[in-house]
Amino acid sequence: MLNRKVSFVTEFTPFLWLAGGGLIGLAAVLLMAFHGRIAGMTGILSAVLPPASPGWTWRAAFLVGAVAAPALIVALSGDSIGFASSTPAPWLVVGGLIVGIGVYFGSGCTSGHGVCGMARFSPRSIVATGVFMASTAATVFVIRHVLGGL
Repeated sequence: MLNRKVSFVTEFTPFLWLAGGGLIGLAAVLLMAFHGRIAGMTGILSAVLPPASPGWTWRAAFLVGAVAAPALIVALSGDSIGFASSTPAPWLVVGGLIVGIGVYFGSGCTSGHGVCGMARFSPRSIVATGVFMASTAATVFVIRHVLGGL
């Protein structure tokens, strides 16, 4: 356990959140309307890794856009996005691997289940999203209130 305490201030920007959520929803609707595909990042990424897979081109373009668009906005606006974590890098990697295992066994990620699956009233996605939210709440409670972390 770390002996230092770092505090972060989260800005309350509901209009930016609303705009971002709207753009995510619009992207999901457009992908479904024009390609008949679900905008789940895990499914898109997993089908790009073997480059010979069908639909590789649109998936690669989607992923490039998901990275390039925010980078372009940051470059054009002159703002920088700061990131600081008191968590050591190896723990971040372990956390990422655990999330990846959960995504594999949960048959999708929060974008696939939470945005697209719930919009289609998929029972599996509704349950998966409920599990995501409950797990997140439990993790935050344990880290902050039981272990005394951030």
